[in-house]
Order: sequence, then C-alpha cells, then structure tokens
Amino acid sequence: MSSPGAPTRDVLLVSAIITVSLSVTVVLCGLCHWCQRKLGKRYKNSLETVGTPDSGRGRSEKKAIKLPAGGKAVNTAPVPGQTPHDESDRRTEPRSSVSDLVNSLTSEMLMLSPGSEEDEAHEGCSRENLGRIQFSVGYNFQESTLTVKIMKAQELPAKDFSGTSDPFVKIYLLPDKKHKLETKVKRKNLNPHWNETFLFEGFPYEKVVQRVLYLQVLDYDRFSRNDPIGEVSIPLNKVDLTQMQTFWKDLKPCSDGSGSRGELLLSLCYNPSANSIIVNIIKARNLKAMDIGGTSDPYVKVWLMYKDKRVEKKKTVTMKRNLNPIFNESFAFDIPTEKLRETTIIITVMDKDKLSRNDVIGKIYLSWKSGPGEVKHWKDMIARPRQPVAQWHQLKA
Repeated sequence: MSSPGAPTRDVLLVSAIITVSLSVTVVLCGLCHWCQRKLGKRYKNSLETVGTPDSGRGRSEKKAIKLPAGGKAVNTAPVPGQTPHDESDRRTEPRSSVSDLVNSLTSEMLMLSPGSEEDEAHEGCSRENLGRIQFSVGYNFQESTLTVKIMKAQELPAKDFSGTSDPFVKIYLLPDKKHKLETKVKRKNLNPHWNETFLFEGFPYEKVVQRVLYLQVLDYDRFSRNDPIGEVSIPLNKVDLTQMQTFWKDLKPCSDGSGSRGELLLSLCYNPSANSIIVNIIKARNLKAMDIGGTSDPYVKVWLMYKDKRVEKKKTVTMKRNLNPIFNESFAFDIPTEKLRETTIIITVMDKDKLSRNDVIGKIYLSWKSGPGEVKHWKDMIARPRQPVAQWHQLKA
C-alpha cells in the first residue's frame, strides 16, 4: 500500500529534472547566441572589407604597383587565363569600379573639363586660338630704326609629353624670310615673359611700311624639329609707328601647312573587369605629304603615359606611298580603374624615311584633360564600357 507522499516525491523528481534541463537549455542558448553574434560580426566585417570600393581600390593599387615595373609582361598576359579568385574580384568590380568611375570621374570631368556649356566654351576658345601674344612696335626716324619688343604670351597649348611647352618667338619682316631674329627659350612655361627688344637698324621708313611684321611662336625640341604653336602677322603700313604701339593678338595656326596634317579614325574600348583599354587604329585620310615625291610612308606610334612617364609603346606597320592608309590594327594596354585620371594615350602618325630621321606628321593626345574632341572621346569610352567607340581626330603639330 503506497503512502500518499510517494507521488509527491515523483513529481518533485520530475520537476527537478525539468528545471535542470531548462536551465542547461537556457545556458546553451545564451552561449550559442553570444557565439553567433561574435562570428556574425566578424563575417560582416570581412564582407564589408571585400565589398567596399576603398578596399577594392586598395587591391587594385597593389596590382597596379607592379604595372610600371612589369611593363610588357603584364600587358601581354591574356585576360581569360586569370584564376577563379580574380573572377570573383571581377564580379565585384563593375559595381564598385564602374559605377564609381562613371559617377565620380564624370562629375569631375564635368567640373574640370569641357562638360558644361560655360567650361566647353572656355576650353574650346583657349584650344582653338592657341593662346595669345603681347608685343609692341615703333620707328625712330632720327636713327632709321624699327623697334620690336616681344613682351609675353598667355595660355599657350602644351606640346610636350610633360604637359607643357618650351616656347620661343621668331621675328620676320616679310617678304624677307632669310633674315630673322629670335627670343630666348622659356623652359616649361605656357605663360612666358620675354621682355626682349629687337632693333632693325638702317631701315628707311619708305621700306618699313612695305613690310609685314610676322611673329611665329614655336615649341623648342632638343631632339627633333621645333613644333609650331601659332603665328601673328600685322602690315606695318596700318600701324602708327611714330610712337611705340602695344598689341595683344590671338595666335592663329601656322600657314606653313602645319594646320592641315590630315585626320585619323580610331576606336577606344574600355574593359573595367580586365582593367584594360584597347586602341584600334582604323585608318587615316588626307595626310600631309612629307616626301619630295608628294607622298608619305605613314605608320602610327601609340604611347601609354602615366603621370607624364612613358610606360609602353606599340606601333603599326608602315604603309608605303599612301596618304589615305587603312591600318586596322588593335593594341591592348593594362590600365587600372583608379589610374585613368593620370593616364594619357599619345598617338603619333609618322612618315618613315630610310635615309634620314622619320618625320612627325601629326599627334593626338587622348585623356580626360585634353582638348574638347579628345575629352569627348575619352568620356564616351568610359560611359560605354566594353563597347568600341570610334571617332575621327584632326592631327595636330
């Protein structure tokens, strides 16, 4: 016969077991929740590190550091052969790189280059007019001397790889081209000050008024021919020479034929996943004849520049005796996304000469800070990734 307290002990035992089990469960749940929070935080931090544009740029910078040193070895590496890890990087890059590039770079170009109407008008004016020059001229009747003073120039275009010029001025009294005077060369200066005075002594006034004062601004080049920048001419019979007259004149393209050097059709294709730009030299038309026979033997050099330093050069084949050559040659250059702002592609059309030095027919500077036509091509390339964007360019001296 069971006592009335026996069921009570069983109930108490079961209750104790349930209580202990619940306590252990609560402790285990709390421990699991704590572990989950810690592990989740670490996982989130790792995802943020991989996914943020800053970290993506950091990885690209490490790769890009090898670019100048690697040179051609990096450029010749085929894109399809990259490892799966690189493929995952590529999948995250279009979101972090392309969108950032189109938004940030394009907005910068709109502010700093001809994007708005006001900036485009200003840039177009400075590029098309080639800058301007200040000079003065007068005649001393007692000493029969014509005085010409070259004072300064402003907003000259850059002719050198470094983004500047080494300008000087030649002075003629046309139609006489045999006798000329020259200023000093101002190194790396787009707004030079000369303040040099030149005297044409023993020059009767009757002959002076029959002459045309001709000033030609050139960029001095130590290793090749000097590049014409622009010219100014003023008939002296239209000037009051009784006292020194000061003039500001816009420079015009030189009339020696340098303004009609021909055109080049090329396409640019930017691939943000592969960090590359493909330059396709398609064809040229109406090239300037550089040989005695009235023709040229053109070929095209393509230089990749980064921060005014030469990184890599490629060139096409030479087309014999052809002023309208068809090249259809493509060249790939490795350019990380964050390096685009400091990158320039310089395209030079050359005339091959067996007996002497090759002549430069004309050049094109492609970057986000070049002339209006070049900037438009560059912006179109960025806005339309993985698509060849073709455009005609006028060759410049």
